[in-house]
Amino acid sequence: MSRSTPNILDRPLGGRGARSEGSVSTSAFAYLYSELVQYHQSRVASISELERRLESSGYGVGLKVLELLAYRAREYKRETRLMNILQFVSSAVWKSLFGKAADSLERSIDHADEFMIVDYEPITSMYVSVPSDLGQLSVDAYLSGIIAGVLDGAGFTARVTAHSVTLEEHEVSANNAPNANSSGSGSVNNNLPPRKDKAVFLVKFAPEILERDATLDR
Repeated sequence: MSRSTPNILDRPLGGRGARSEGSVSTSAFAYLYSELVQYHQSRVASISELERRLESSGYGVGLKVLELLAYRAREYKRETRLMNILQFVSSAVWKSLFGKAADSLERSIDHADEFMIVDYEPITSMYVSVPSDLGQLSVDAYLSGIIAGVLDGAGFTARVTAHSVTLEEHEVSANNAPNANSSGSGSVNNNLPPRKDKAVFLVKFAPEILERDATLDR
């Protein structure tokens, strides 16, 4: 009698904090990601171009993650509402990749078309130190590409950019408190110095997406 082989699409993605055999060690990811950054860095002439290349690398991953999660859900129903797709990204997508949900999902006070997904410990910059000559480079641009890929694949055209924002005093205290990121959060940052910044992924939707969402409210 032949032994059935599990479909690769049914195997766990693993990720930060996952205990499955399919999880990838953080050190392995950090090494591969640093090689990816250096590969693109040697082929660009500006910081903005480097960030675009990192975003492009993540975009295809986002498309595949959406496809995989839809397949696993079996009865996946395509999201049509703007807030629902953002919650899907900040929870389901984040958990499948990093073993935890994003730390927060916020709406811009000043611009109705802008939303922010916040992660206090993005894995892409956890072990990266940006040299002073690279100025405002955000190595988390790879994750903004993943977000854009998921949104675009779901029919929500948006421009997604990654920003490093200095933690406010109350955030520093909460984020670095003992056991603040204990079991269930997926954190692996216990042996690193306290972070002074967080990653903010700014999602700016195309005008037609906002118009479509407003139409569904009527």
